[in-house]
Amino acid sequence: MASFKPVGALSNAFIHVFRFDLPTGIVIVLSLVVGFLMVVVFRYTSDQRAIRIEKDQLKAHLLSVRLFQDQLPVVLSSYGRILRGTGRYLRLAFRPLLFVIVPLTLLIVQLDHFLGWTGLPSGEAFLIKARATSADGLNTADLQLPMGLKTTAPAVHVPEDNEVVWRVVATSAGKYEINLGSSDKTFSKSVIISPALERISLARLQGQFWDRMLVSTESALPPESPIRSIEVGYPARSISFLGLEWNWIWLFFVLSLASGFLFKSILGIEI
Repeated sequence: MASFKPVGALSNAFIHVFRFDLPTGIVIVLSLVVGFLMVVVFRYTSDQRAIRIEKDQLKAHLLSVRLFQDQLPVVLSSYGRILRGTGRYLRLAFRPLLFVIVPLTLLIVQLDHFLGWTGLPSGEAFLIKARATSADGLNTADLQLPMGLKTTAPAVHVPEDNEVVWRVVATSAGKYEINLGSSDKTFSKSVIISPALERISLARLQGQFWDRMLVSTESALPPESPIRSIEVGYPARSISFLGLEWNWIWLFFVLSLASGFLFKSILGIEI
């Protein structure tokens, strides 16, 4: 069982100095850095001259619509040029996105393990859920808890889904390893009891590469395992900012866009 005192002390210091908690501060700093980097990448991977020309032409066509409102052929012609110009502009602006979308997606997926979920509170019940590959695996599933964790109710079996659920409570904070036995085999799963910022693994899965990348930081269950998944019911983290509660990804996108437009103006980059 690990101690979380250093992380808790860092979080408290962050609140005292910056008036934000640690997750909020991380999202703000990360948004500023990513916004700046995206603008720089856009500058060096886009045709700035072509973008400037397309934007000037769009402004000219919009102005002609206002100046010649009473001349229908001119207005319709200007609208056609606006649509074609918008298409050319989007094509020019889309190319730089190809350079950032993959690394940005991978960054968000990894950070979500830290910022999307919070550790479980000590003294409050939570659920551990296991899915078996067959009825035999379900019937033999047995949860083995370390000292510091205990069940508060009998296991609930859901035969139609090959699923079994335990209600568990922790008596002290720490990082635990639970073991799930089935068909003479045992499989482990991490459980984190702490309010501190930690890397959270929602589930341990069998196969399912893309699902594991999104929700798990643990190795896959063996292909021959009678257990398909072991899940822990962690609560979602809410980020407080400007008097509102945010999902960190939404706040990250809003602040990244805002910082991107700020740095664009400072650096004189056409977007």
